[in-house]
Amino acid sequence: MESLIVPVLILALVGAGVLLAVRALGRRRAPSRPDAPPQPDAPPQPVRDPVRLARSAAARLNQEQHRRLYALIAQGQAMAAIKLYLEATGDGLRASRDAVGALAAHPQPFRPVAPEQAPGDDEDDAPQRFAYRYRAIASKGDVTREVSSNMLNDEIYGRIRTLARSGDAEAAAMALTRHSEISLKQAREFIALLDD
Repeated sequence: MESLIVPVLILALVGAGVLLAVRALGRRRAPSRPDAPPQPDAPPQPVRDPVRLARSAAARLNQEQHRRLYALIAQGQAMAAIKLYLEATGDGLRASRDAVGALAAHPQPFRPVAPEQAPGDDEDDAPQRFAYRYRAIASKGDVTREVSSNMLNDEIYGRIRTLARSGDAEAAAMALTRHSEISLKQAREFIALLDD
């Protein structure tokens, strides 16, 4: 009888090992079955339309944040733009990265939540945002300046150049500042290259 105890114990251990292996394989294969419920730690990620994402991302920014974000995108400072969006909205890093990517790929004009128009305001004075960025370049000798803005077009830039060439450099600089994201000092430097 003693000679049978050792083989029975070995057989019992092998049987227990086979059962544990079958259970482990069953758990591994369970999520791959089509009728298996999704794992709670891996929720399905919604596929988002980048144009919709850009619209909703732009709607979450105020005018100053929107202007600064597009200025950073235009300057090629993607990390700074993502940081700005993250701080402005409180979204996570990945959501901010996706939103800035969508805003860069599909530029959105700033749309205020409620239009704020005072009764005496002239609509012609308010700069219009276009769907494209206009590049204006001025140079004199070795000095070259560039202004890139989605509030400029050929007509507006023509009026600014006419003001500069007629001797009203200050009015031209003010107009350029109103229709771009540059400072008055930068606008004056740009206009100084035009007044020949």
